[in-house]
Amino acid sequence: MKKLYMLLFAVVLVLSACNSGGNDNSSTKNDSASVQQDKVYPVSIEDARGEKVKLEKQPKKVISLIPSNTEILYNIGAGKQVVGVTDNDTYPKEVKEKESVGGMEPNVEKIISLNPDLVLAHASTMASSSDLYKQLEDAGIKVFVVKDAQTFDATYQSIETIGALTGHVEKAEETIADMKESVKEITDKVKEVKDKKKVWVEISSDLYTAGEGTFMNEMLTLIGAENAAKDQEGWVQLSKEDVVALNPDVILTTYGAADKNAVENIKKRPGFEAVKAVETNSITDLNSDEVTRPGPRLVNGLEDMAKAVYPELYK
Repeated sequence: MKKLYMLLFAVVLVLSACNSGGNDNSSTKNDSASVQQDKVYPVSIEDARGEKVKLEKQPKKVISLIPSNTEILYNIGAGKQVVGVTDNDTYPKEVKEKESVGGMEPNVEKIISLNPDLVLAHASTMASSSDLYKQLEDAGIKVFVVKDAQTFDATYQSIETIGALTGHVEKAEETIADMKESVKEITDKVKEVKDKKKVWVEISSDLYTAGEGTFMNEMLTLIGAENAAKDQEGWVQLSKEDVVALNPDVILTTYGAADKNAVENIKKRPGFEAVKAVETNSITDLNSDEVTRPGPRLVNGLEDMAKAVYPELYK
């Protein structure tokens, strides 16, 4: 019995040595940010600028410059590492307890004063932020610009990347798996749809909408609907006459937080009384954050969209 105990003890020591060794030389593979276990450093990943950003150890202080990054950080368990956010951050509620570094134009001095190990920026504001990045990097602060995700797959990649940078790889992978499962449940349900409904997505009251190549277009495709603006490219503005001519079956708005009367105002527009969506009262204002922020809550927005377009499937 004593020999058996000693043998088992030796095996445990060997396994412990194997698990603790080799971590120093592990790193991610560029864009894929593929790390096999949590907290493997150094980590070297290429950001949206094409810059290789290398972290020697897990960052203890992280500042997020856009709400989608913040939501990802909290979802993957990195909330305690967050020391700064923007005025635009609203979710989760804990972000209100964090220091604000400003709005669309962050306060450089404030960021530097918080002494972060990592600043997570975003490609959507990259064109106007090059001076900001330089000032931060000149101050010895690591800046990583997250790519502007316009698809679910790209969002998964952003989550994976942020997980690798912050040392929460396993939780990031769990988040991605949960999102994929939710998307599959929704897409499986809409397979029952025989006649696709035409949907007009109204981004603002001055009739901006989402055409091909946008996240909104992909979401409509996933729920088995037809984008009324499918012949357009990117974010475009149409006229009232154009929308009436498109005659959508459903109208979805995403600006209700700024206009509580958005749905009623659409019903009152001259000429819109003949639009199918108005005739059947098929107008829904969606939670803008859940359909525009490329993060974990996109699946909530996708389901709400499916319910609004095909309510009969969810009765």
